[in-house]
This record gives sequence, structure tokens and C-alpha cells, in this order.
Amino acid sequence: MTDYLTKSGLSVHKLLVDFVEKEALPGLAVSADQFWDGLAHLVREHMPTNARLLAKRDDIQARIDEWHRKYGPVANNAQGYEFFLKEIGYLVEEPADFTIETESLDPEISSVCGPQLVVPVSNARYALNAANARWGSLYDALYGTDAISRDGDLAPGQAYNPARGAAVVARAAQFLDEAFPLTTGSHADVTAYVVAEQGGPANLVIDTKSGPATLKNGAAFVGYEGAGEKAEIVLRHNGLHAVLVIDRSSAIGSTHAAGLSDVIVEAALTTIQDCEDSVAAVDAEDKVGVYRNWLGLMQGNLEDTFEKGGKTITRKLKADRIYKGADGKELVLKGRSLLLVRNVGHLMTTDAVLLDGKPVGEGLMDAAVTALCAMHDKGNNSRNGSIYVVKPKMHGPEEVAFACAIFASVENVLGLKFNTIKIGIMDEERRTSANLKAAIYEARQRVFFINTGFLDRTGDEIHTSMEAGAVLRKDEIKSEKWINSYEDRNVLIGLACGFSGKAQIGKGMWARPDDMAAMMDAKIGHPSAGANTAWVPSPTAATLHALHYHQVDVFEAQKRRHNQALPSLSELFSMPVQAPYSLSREEITRELENNAQGILGYVVRWVQQGVGCSKVPDINNVGLMEDRATCRISSQAVANWLRHGLVSRDEVTSVFERMASVVDEQNAGDPLYRPMAENFQSVAFQAALDLALHGADQPSGYTEPLLHAARRKVKARDAH
Repeated sequence: MTDYLTKSGLSVHKLLVDFVEKEALPGLAVSADQFWDGLAHLVREHMPTNARLLAKRDDIQARIDEWHRKYGPVANNAQGYEFFLKEIGYLVEEPADFTIETESLDPEISSVCGPQLVVPVSNARYALNAANARWGSLYDALYGTDAISRDGDLAPGQAYNPARGAAVVARAAQFLDEAFPLTTGSHADVTAYVVAEQGGPANLVIDTKSGPATLKNGAAFVGYEGAGEKAEIVLRHNGLHAVLVIDRSSAIGSTHAAGLSDVIVEAALTTIQDCEDSVAAVDAEDKVGVYRNWLGLMQGNLEDTFEKGGKTITRKLKADRIYKGADGKELVLKGRSLLLVRNVGHLMTTDAVLLDGKPVGEGLMDAAVTALCAMHDKGNNSRNGSIYVVKPKMHGPEEVAFACAIFASVENVLGLKFNTIKIGIMDEERRTSANLKAAIYEARQRVFFINTGFLDRTGDEIHTSMEAGAVLRKDEIKSEKWINSYEDRNVLIGLACGFSGKAQIGKGMWARPDDMAAMMDAKIGHPSAGANTAWVPSPTAATLHALHYHQVDVFEAQKRRHNQALPSLSELFSMPVQAPYSLSREEITRELENNAQGILGYVVRWVQQGVGCSKVPDINNVGLMEDRATCRISSQAVANWLRHGLVSRDEVTSVFERMASVVDEQNAGDPLYRPMAENFQSVAFQAALDLALHGADQPSGYTEPLLHAARRKVKARDAH
């Protein structure tokens, strides 16, 4: 215990004590004694409830398992299944109609719609990139991705390709025509954008090849900076801004008739700085690293220096963009994404703080420390003084109410106004989906978003119905009726609870960061469905996805959906099982290989290097964004097939050993990588295999317990 100090009856790791007292507390009207006394009270008050709620999860799951062993799949007795879920307290009584009451929400949450990033806050470079992704170069996003065809004359090549550049400029002009149409002609034909100042409000004067023109909506011109050969012109549509960069001296601007060198679009309005699924934080050292970066973001002084292209680069947070408004007043546009922080869920404990020698709830520590750090925000993040906490993996309304009680306690400890801490409800666990209206009701004064997460939601669906029968293959699950029901219920319940114009309704991640053409075709479906925001895997993807929010007026889409019929619970519970003997051995082996390779590819980086989220090549060498949620699906799918005899333990082990060689080859260029095929007893390989062999026994099918244990083994070994 030499690494611990006693604080208000708690044993607290020295690293955490030093961080709190020397970095997080200075500059705040919160004393060290106040914080530690408050944390001790928080832990003592809420740990018993935390333990009771986790025990309730296990009890409910055991009863559901028994029901399925007796009756089989839900389809065999759908009505009886719903009655049973009510009887055991899985389904609760739905509250009467209500409207959420959350106050002091920023416009990025309530009134403007756009992309959302999720980034591991443990990585300072990524955290800064995401925070700075409020604005993105449309030219760069188009030129550097397959959003513009890479075939034939449009292939990028080593040097700048003028033909590809022309295609980029043409596509950008198409965007401008759609969002900011002219009274006559096209932006492709513009020869000059000129701001006319004549004593009153400024006007945007546009010359085209066929004569003068103006914006059809003159109010879309809202600001400018500079004039003549070098200027920036600010336009606004659907609440989002776009900046026309005029620079006739630049390489691109010199080739454009109007000197248009770029179009900068407002992109990632919000970013979740993640302490959970995309990080690998297993001890006090890791947690302090997470908290330190979050503190730097809130203080505005986070920096990261790294080597890129042979140059040393220091990345910092961007400042606000200052323009002269069309009305003559100063126009200030936020330079950074509105930052939200995702705490961990209720499951895990941490030995960074001990109570009576036992680890405390990691979610309790997260709530206290991330809120403490957020108190350093002086309006650069939330203009309204709100702290936005995304809370994942909550099972039902009672756990949402528990999270709200934790936040109220934290506010009391830190002297914050009641309801300063807002809650984002991740609708990713089946019991929350089935009781979403009741869950929102419990958080009606704090809730700022609800968000669907297909990945975790699928993992929980498989685990909840583990005894029902063999699950479908992963690609087949995506097209099932229950998924559409889940997505529709989330939007429609949110609208019925008054989210439109007040809070976010979000959609999940596009997992293929190199496949932007497909994203542009598919992801417009999210705003069209009435979602205020949707997750994207990179700043570049945010820049491109932002175009969808110009194409679709989300609030009009929400009005169209407001009175749609709500899909029934029977549809939500309708995931079928695999018909016996419907798959060939070849099909079974192929699916098993796909899952095994994905698990190994993700777990080996997690365990060996502490990388919680990265682009991992799949079995076909297609790069996919992987985090614990994707790993949860794959591990639960294998565990399910093992449980129902589609595969044997020996088959699973053999396939994992074979796929280890594939993953080794895919990581051959990584100097930090340790091959698994040379040692099947390695910690990383065994952790991956255990996730499959023992997946059915993991709490709610979560991967955290096994991954944390394995990572701690590797850290302990490497420390000696």
C-alpha cells in the first residue's frame, strides 16, 4: 500500500492525489478536503446501490436464460414473453406523456444539427484533432477520399492531379448550388465574390460568366473578413456555416475564375471525448492520463508535439473565428467542437481509490473527477455553463435514475448548481431500449441526448437471448426487423418526449473510415430519419457528413415523423434464431474465422499496447474502426454458437490459432507488435480466446473484465 495515501478514510493512489491536488484543484473554489470528503461520501452513499443494481442485472439474466431453456425463442410464445418480462421487472410501467425540462443547453445540442465525433481522450493528438474538427476543408476532404472517384484520370497519384482538383472544385460548386443557390446561374460560373459596404448592411455581390447574380436567400450571407484578392465570406444554411476562402495568390485560387481557394464547412458540432469504450485505462496511471487530457481541453491549454513527414508539429486548440458581420457587428463563430465527456458505465471498479481495501466504482470516480476538470471551462466550451456527460451501458430506468443521483451528489460536493451536469443516455442496452420513455423520464431535467448504438445493442441482444438458440450471422442481423424497430423507436420516443428543438437524437457510427463514397450514399439516411446528429470516424468524415445536414432540414424531417406509429415491443424482441442445419460447414467456418480474426486484431493491440480504438483490418484487409463494442458482438456471436453446438471448443481454438497468423501478418509493419502465432500462451492470445470460450459467462457479455485483467498482466510484466 506504499503507493496510496489516506484521504477522508479512502486509500487513494498517489498519482491520482497529485493530479487532483496539484493540477485539477488549483484555480477553483474547491479545497482538497472538500473534494476528498465529498468523494468519500459519494462512494459510501452510492456503492451499495451500485452493487444492488449489478446483482439485479444478473438475477434478471438468469431468469431470462431459464425462460428460453423452457420455451425456446421468443417467437414460440411472444405474448407470454412480454408478460414474463413484466413479471420479473424487466419491463416497467410506462409514464404518462411528458416533455423534457432540461435547461441551459447549448445551440449545438438544441437548435443546430450536424456530425458528432467520438475520440479516445487518452490520446492527446486525437483529442485535439477532434476538438478542432468544428471546421474542415471541403476541398481536402473531397480530394483525399473516394468521395471523388479515384478511377482513370481522377486517380490521386503522388503529385497534385489537376483533373482531380477540377472534379473537387466542381463538386464543391454543386454543394454551394444546393445550399446557397444563386438567383441565376451556378457557383461553377462565378468570376467574383465581392462584399459591398455602403454605409449600411454589407451585401454580397456576385459576378458570373453570364452577368451579375445574388444569393436567392440574401440572409444567408452573414459575415466576412478581408477584401479583394484575399478574403473570407461567411454563409449560413440550416444553422451551419460555410466559409468561401478567396485567395488568388494560392495554387488553387489562382486557377479559379473567382479566386476560390477552398470552402471551409462547419463540421463536427459536437465531440465525445471518451473515457470508456475507445480507451484502455486499467489502473491509476492510465486514468490520470485520461483525466489530464480532459483537464487540458477544459482549460484550453492541451498540446501535443509529434513527428509527421519529417517535421516536428505542435498541435493546439484552435481559437474562435472572428468576422465582421453583414450587419456591421462582430461575428464570433466557435473554433472548436462542443466537447462532451463519456464516463464509464456502472459495471467496473478501479483500484485507483479503495474503500476498506476494496476498489470503488469507476463510474463514481469518473463522475467526480471529470466534473471537477470541467469546472475550468470559462465559456470556451459551453457558453451556458453546462457540463455534458455521456453515460453508457445503463440497463433500464432505474440505472438512469441512479446516474442522475450520482450527478446530483457530485454537484453538491463541488458546489455546482443543481442540474449543471447533463446526461446523454446511450440507448445501447436492451432493457433501456424496451423502457426508453421511462428512462428518459428519470432524466427529464438533465437529458441532452439519446443515441442508438447498433454495435453494443447487438451484443446485448445476443447475450440477453443467449439460451434462445443459435444467433444469425452478423451481416444477417443488420437487416432484421428488430434493428429497424430499435432505430425507429429511439427517434419517435425522443420526439414524443419533446426533444425536437431542445435536445439531440443521435445515430451510430460509420465504421469504414476509408469508404467515404459509400458513407455519402448511406449516412444521409440518419438526418432524413430525424436524427440531429450521427457518429463519424474522423474529422474528414465529419466534413463530408456535414453536407447531409445542408441537404436535409432535420427539424422538418422530425415534423414529418412526429405522429408516426411506434413499433411494438414484439417487433423490438423479434430477433430470430438460426434454423437448425441451415448453414453448411463452410459457411460456419467462414463466419467463425471472420469473428476470430476481428477479435484477435482488436484485442492484441488493446492488451499489448493499450490501444482502445483503432483502424483494424478485417479478414479481407478492409480497415474498420474497432472498439470494445465491436469486440463484444464478435465474442458473443462465437460464444452463442459454441453454446448451441454449431462449433466445438476445439474448433474455436483451432480457428483462433489459424487466424493469429493472419493478424500477425497484418501487423508485420508495427515495431511494437508481438506475434501471437509464435506463442499461443501469450496474454493477448489467451485474452482473445477467453472472450469467445467464456463469453456467455461475462456480465452482460461485456469484454472489460477480461481485457482489463490481461492488460494489467502485460503492464506488470513490462514494468519489471
